[in-house]
Amino acid sequence: MRALISVSDKTGVVEFASGLQSLGWDIIATGGTMKMLQEAGLKVINISEVTGFPEICDGRVKTLHPKVHGGLLGRRDLESHRKQLQENGIEFIDMVCVNLYPFKQTIEKPGVTMADAIENIDIGGPSMLRSAAKNWSAVTVVCHPEDYAQVLTEIREHGDTLPETRLQLSAKAYTHTAEYDMMIATYMRKAAGLNEKLFLEYDLKQSLRYGENPHQEAKFYASMDKVSYSLASAEQLNGKELSYNNIQDANAALNIVREFDVPFCVGLKHMNPCGAAIGADALEAWKKAYEADKVSIFGGIVAFNREVDLETAQLMKPIFLEIIMAPSFSAEALELLRTKKNLRLLKVDMTKDETPHQAFVSMNGGMLVQQQDLVTKKVEAGMCVTAAKPSEAQLTDLDFAWRIVKHVKSNAIVVAKDGMTLGVGAGQMNRIGSAQIALEEAKTTLAAEGKDIRKEGLVMASDGFFPFDDCVTTAAEYGIASIVQPGGSIRDNDSVVKCDEFGISMMFTGMRHFKH
Repeated sequence: MRALISVSDKTGVVEFASGLQSLGWDIIATGGTMKMLQEAGLKVINISEVTGFPEICDGRVKTLHPKVHGGLLGRRDLESHRKQLQENGIEFIDMVCVNLYPFKQTIEKPGVTMADAIENIDIGGPSMLRSAAKNWSAVTVVCHPEDYAQVLTEIREHGDTLPETRLQLSAKAYTHTAEYDMMIATYMRKAAGLNEKLFLEYDLKQSLRYGENPHQEAKFYASMDKVSYSLASAEQLNGKELSYNNIQDANAALNIVREFDVPFCVGLKHMNPCGAAIGADALEAWKKAYEADKVSIFGGIVAFNREVDLETAQLMKPIFLEIIMAPSFSAEALELLRTKKNLRLLKVDMTKDETPHQAFVSMNGGMLVQQQDLVTKKVEAGMCVTAAKPSEAQLTDLDFAWRIVKHVKSNAIVVAKDGMTLGVGAGQMNRIGSAQIALEEAKTTLAAEGKDIRKEGLVMASDGFFPFDDCVTTAAEYGIASIVQPGGSIRDNDSVVKCDEFGISMMFTGMRHFKH
């Protein structure tokens, strides 16, 4: 029995080759693999001894030879194949152990040139893997060090690998070469300016109990690219397994958190914020976010952009929450919150990275692709289009509300004051409906504190322009002092005139943030 070994990732290869040799296998190897095995004291056959041809073109050509591929592809069960191999002096090769040049690692290096990338495109390796995988009924193909132990165990116990194992290893090999070719194709297509094909690579992170509803099957796949503010790379410190809906909601919460550099907390339900606030620290941000909507936060998700300390944890512990996310938890906070065995605690990398990655939405029979919406204009005094001008405090609140409304389902309206949401109107079929919901919610919240909404000088944000002046009229009835919206309606002036009539200041940002 003969095994051909040529690996880029040399993890465990000496032990694997040694195990094969102790079981009576001959080892054929190439280049650096051969040198490593020989230095370990193993008897190794140089690939050139098999092919009768030297490695040429700086190693680009060494295994692309009939004595390699004939030995892999020849069928043992066909007399004609055996005869042809014998006539041409070709011996069977019973195993290929190959993994490929580090193309991905190469193109991830800063300043890498195309010449560097090209030299790390493996040709012989994929060819051997595909040949061996095609003939899996007789040939064992190994491309992952994690499979070495099982292969050695089966050969030791059965004299060869089991047919079902060879089939699984064949599938792994084709997956390995497919991933490799996809990476190369993506790199070359980007360099060539081609975009009519989309290749995606995701690994299964976990199978979920079900999807949005119990009758739907679901799985969570993670991108090969590690990004910040991502559940795919989050560390779960406590609690039961995440559900499909948990993941959706938590992702929405993280997208809101990334808007803020100052201490911030958001409570979220059904992918919409139910309470959000900035504060001097995580504790104050939590207190304000909770006060914004004590009812809706029940069974919700909470996300911070600061470490959760013990005092903050003590306030959250009595409340039923599904998930708490933060860049870190103090040891004392973690110990306390872990007493709630089902409460999911997630440590999330919140390193600032403003590179817009692609966002995907599945459609029946297709997919929509767009860049993430990471750009948010700061609301500034120069954006004012009315006679009345906002105060500095109102400007701060307008900017806060603008960053929140961006993440509320359209049509979206947010009412806020003092860095805290007081009302959120989400997903209504018309904008006035969302405004009425948000304003009534703010009125109720303030009334519970004995406050009159008309005297509070609240601000209001809209994710899209006002097609009519009805939103301004309604806002005036509730005492709104300042409004921020994108502008861009052919009837913008109607809203400006109405604001001037009521003494409301209004800002046009020139950028909308629809979220469907």
